[in-house]
Amino acid sequence: MREITVPALGLVLLVGVSGSGKSTFAARHFRPTQVISSDFCRGLVADDENDQDATPDAFDVLHYIVGTRLRRGLLTVVDATNVQRNARAALVRLAKDHDVLVDAIVLDVPEAVAVDRNRERPDRDFGGHVVRRQQRDLQRSLKGLRKEGFRKVHVLGPDEVDDVTIGRERSWNDRRDLAGPFDVIGDVHGCASELRTLLGELGWVVEPGGAHHPEGRTALFVGDLVDRGPDTPGVLRLVMGMVAAGTALCVSGNHEAKLVRALRGADVRTAHGLAESLDQLAGETDEFRQAALRFMDGLISHYVLDEGRLVVAHAGLKEAYHGRSSARVRSFALYGDTTGETDEFGLPVRYPWAQEYRGTAMVVYGHTPVPAAEWVNNTICLDTGVVFGGHLTALRYPSRELVRVPAERTWFEPVRPLVAPTTEREATTLDIRDVAGDHWHDTELAGRVKVPAENSAAALEVMSRFAVDPRWLVYLPPTMAPAPTATEGDLLEHPERAFADYAKAGVTAVVCEEKHMGSRAIAVLARDADTAERRFGVADGSTGAVYTRTGRAFFPDRTLQATLVDLLREAVEPLFDRVASDWLVLDCELLPWSAKARGLIEEQYASVGTAALHALPALADVLSTASRRGLDVDALARRTGRRLANAQAFRDAYAAYVRPSDGLDGITLAPFHVLAAEGRLLAVDEPHPWHLERLGALSSPLLTPTRSILVDLSSAAEREAGVRWWTELTSTGGEGMVVKPAHPVGRGVQPGLKVRGPEYLRIIYGPDYLDSVEELRNRNLGRKRSLAEREHGLGIEALRRFVGAEPLWRVHEAVFGVLALESEPVDPRL
Repeated sequence: MREITVPALGLVLLVGVSGSGKSTFAARHFRPTQVISSDFCRGLVADDENDQDATPDAFDVLHYIVGTRLRRGLLTVVDATNVQRNARAALVRLAKDHDVLVDAIVLDVPEAVAVDRNRERPDRDFGGHVVRRQQRDLQRSLKGLRKEGFRKVHVLGPDEVDDVTIGRERSWNDRRDLAGPFDVIGDVHGCASELRTLLGELGWVVEPGGAHHPEGRTALFVGDLVDRGPDTPGVLRLVMGMVAAGTALCVSGNHEAKLVRALRGADVRTAHGLAESLDQLAGETDEFRQAALRFMDGLISHYVLDEGRLVVAHAGLKEAYHGRSSARVRSFALYGDTTGETDEFGLPVRYPWAQEYRGTAMVVYGHTPVPAAEWVNNTICLDTGVVFGGHLTALRYPSRELVRVPAERTWFEPVRPLVAPTTEREATTLDIRDVAGDHWHDTELAGRVKVPAENSAAALEVMSRFAVDPRWLVYLPPTMAPAPTATEGDLLEHPERAFADYAKAGVTAVVCEEKHMGSRAIAVLARDADTAERRFGVADGSTGAVYTRTGRAFFPDRTLQATLVDLLREAVEPLFDRVASDWLVLDCELLPWSAKARGLIEEQYASVGTAALHALPALADVLSTASRRGLDVDALARRTGRRLANAQAFRDAYAAYVRPSDGLDGITLAPFHVLAAEGRLLAVDEPHPWHLERLGALSSPLLTPTRSILVDLSSAAEREAGVRWWTELTSTGGEGMVVKPAHPVGRGVQPGLKVRGPEYLRIIYGPDYLDSVEELRNRNLGRKRSLAEREHGLGIEALRRFVGAEPLWRVHEAVFGVLALESEPVDPRL
């Protein structure tokens, strides 16, 4: 049986006359979604697959579908006759436009067989002359088919069509199967001694003609091993040995490409260090020169690694070219995106592609020497000019640790001074194109989360006009769902319902945490101004922000806001050392509620309470007079008395959360979660008791402690103790408690469930809500629970990206998603 291979990412043209069996062949070897047939497209545009008049429109549709699939990186098979050169040429151009390889599979069956097959199909009403014409076109094409831009042409005779297997061949640059860990090494340029020193610093054991790492790490070289430096043969010998042993991979640099041409005798300018390499290689054996030539000539343009999370290319690579194969992809990877102009030093002017990069893959490159490696979006240049007296730099992946060694001397004078790339860091790096329209976000805890366009429009108003400096805006908290509705007495919420919900989800222990009646506050704190500038890009001397759950500053007075940040930094100072970080993100409640919500209390709650406490006593007097006159108003009088008691309870309920405050006088913060610190996503990496223990150890007049108890859900006694604790909290004026899994959990589990007391719910549902408690039990919690899980997933994803030093726009994508989802139509009382 014959075996042929086609590109795993690419285009395959089936070529054959009508009746040659192309559709049957395609159905046997490819998925239905991978095959686009011209007959199917005719049916789409004409309701008749045999309507030849619809062919031009059908092929417009076919080309659109094929182009879309290729843009998305999907193997695509075109089932059409493709016997004419111009038809094939249009599809080959389409493949080249999307930088993918294209193969042709020719089904060369006898004309008579095809004619007989068509005769047996009632839907084929054309005569044999059509097949004969197609057969002539096919035979005429076979001679020059391989010159039309195909990677391979597979011609199958009549005996092979049914006796063949088709394999998928990955592109040479596709090493998604390799996850590392990697040591990515910048431009070496013939500095063999510095390379050996750097490998030693990275823990490699350097041997004659190679090196290995005791921990099994793999080295990745970004190219430009050669030229300018003192020992190009030494560098080649070492790297060639590592690649041959499987301990390293290497991509081509522009200097290798030029050296290959020179070694082959091409007429090239021996500038930019090429002369040094040629002189040094002249002292080597012919055998070594030929081996070096084969090695450099075989280097590919770039690698895609670790399931697409890492891309290595000499001069970088924009997202659309990742994993693609074409001359322009190779040109970009070797030379960068050039304008065609030269600067005052005679060097090419390059477009700043990295500043526009919005890909999820980390791109590591070299080519343009810089004083120090710096992250620009999710890209980093490792060419730190070792040959010019700078450093040789490596990036340890996935930890993102940078390791560098100094040059032993200046080996080659640079034509242009080493300067840092111009990466002006604007305060608002979120581009409207990143958030406008429908967007899908991949998260670890909530899967793929959709943010609809209409939600984005509402969030854009808040983000652009009212939010704090976006460089501090690295997280927004999620909404929280209540516990499943209770049936005990006249209660809507009860702890046992939360316990049962978590136990059903497989959670073994929960933390019952006091729910403060305040305003949700996120505190982002830098230990000092240097940290603020280094980690957050804020250079105005500020050291943090405290903002609301919608990203607004708590106090419009900037001086007041800065003072609150300073006081809070001082209060949590021991925590910086405890978690070994010079910045923190904390989840808190700002108390009292009235400090932020006084307007809401006065306009919405106090107005209702005051009106009721004035109107109902007057009504009671009227009813008393009516009763003395013999009117039967007893039922109405009793109802009025009950409503008066409810109104008094309503007034007492909201008044409990009002206390005097003036500026920062009377203000406290109750932190309950250490969300993130340098290199650590503490929100999901540490159990919840860990957070409460560390925060509880802090002592400051500014901080209000958060009381809590731990409940083993397998213990009936501990569950009963949790219920008693909630009852005590709520009976003494507390809002209630939040029940959270004690240990980190995965998808499908609520991050927290609030269990509010009956008197607090009076504020939410109104003074007389207990009269309608049965009706309120029909409230639908499904949408609220879904919203809470999605917002939690986005919030944690934002922190994950910030901790991982991803570009700020990537962090903002997830933060913006949380804010956008807040406009979903969910009952706000939940």
